[in-house]
Amino acid sequence: MSLFNVFSISGSGMSAQSVRLNTTASNIANADSVSSSVGETYRARHPVFAAEMQKAAGGQNESVGVEVLGIVESNKPLNVEYAPDHPMADGEGYIYKPNVNVIEEMTNMISASRSYQTNVQLADSAKNMLNKTLTLGQR
Repeated sequence: MSLFNVFSISGSGMSAQSVRLNTTASNIANADSVSSSVGETYRARHPVFAAEMQKAAGGQNESVGVEVLGIVESNKPLNVEYAPDHPMADGEGYIYKPNVNVIEEMTNMISASRSYQTNVQLADSAKNMLNKTLTLGQR
């Protein structure tokens, strides 16, 4: 594997972790929202990743990075609360809150941030190795 492929791999990793950070931030921002119906209530979202194995399986000597397949909504049950005095309460007095667990989301954010940082360090190390390679013949 060429050192140039490292940039492609770490770049795809940074892109994937950026999507993960944005999705997590959206979940945290909507964690305290309230709705009067199940259909209008925000649901936690999570990105789905896959390694780009098609390139590797084809026998080509190409980089194998990370691909974002999409973003899915969580199927965990919503938080239903009986609050008949709330202005958003439905006809039976219930309000609906998102199925976002803020502690889980903060853990996700820390993990994504560290993964992003690791990919940046990997790209920086590859850059330094390439620079050293270029200076080998000098003197």
